[in-house]
Formats: sequence, structure tokens, C-alpha cells
Amino acid sequence: MEIKRLHVGGRLSEVAIHNGVVYLAGQIPENTRNDIAGQTAEVLGHVDRLLQEAGSDKSRILSCQIFLSDISLIAEMNQVWDQWVAPGNSPPRATVEAKLASPEWLIEIIVTAAQT
Repeated sequence: MEIKRLHVGGRLSEVAIHNGVVYLAGQIPENTRNDIAGQTAEVLGHVDRLLQEAGSDKSRILSCQIFLSDISLIAEMNQVWDQWVAPGNSPPRATVEAKLASPEWLIEIIVTAAQT
């Protein structure tokens, strides 16, 4: 079975596709001056773009892991998430507090999805 990788770098690939399943690397914000709502919207935009490029979309998400730098941000993050998630297709999801690699990041999201 072929493994296809997109946006391959020296340390990681942004996407791996195998057997009709799309695996995204942890998506992080580029604009760290934004609050949690802005960072969440930006990261979900990265997810949308990468899933589309891989032949999938947010209605096909099989699982989602969300890492927050501070769990007290969950309500604000959920407001953005609830507007973004495909109606009737809310995926299994875990949300945890974690020390992220950069102190400016408030959120990181990992997604696994089925191709269309």
C-alpha cells in the first residue's frame, strides 16, 4: 500500500494519506497575536485547506485531538468550533490542556479523516 505525503519537510510532513485515510500533523496558528478565538479560526482554516488538498473535508473527520495551552480557554474555543463543525458530522474529539512547543500558541489540532 502506497503512503502519500504532502508538504514534506525535514522534520515532518503536514499530511500523510494511506488506504483512504488522511492524517494531519498538529496544526498551529501562525498569527500568535490573536486570542484563542482567532487562533482557533486560523487553525481550523489550515485543517480545511489540508483536508481539501488531500481529497477530504471536515464532514469526513474520523477523530480530532485538540490541545489547549490553558483549559480555561475551552468555552471560547468551542464557540468557534461549533460554528465550524459540519452539522450532523461532529467527530469523536478529545480536548486536553498541554504545554505546547511555543508559549505563544494557545491551540494545536490533530485530525484524522476519510478521503471522499
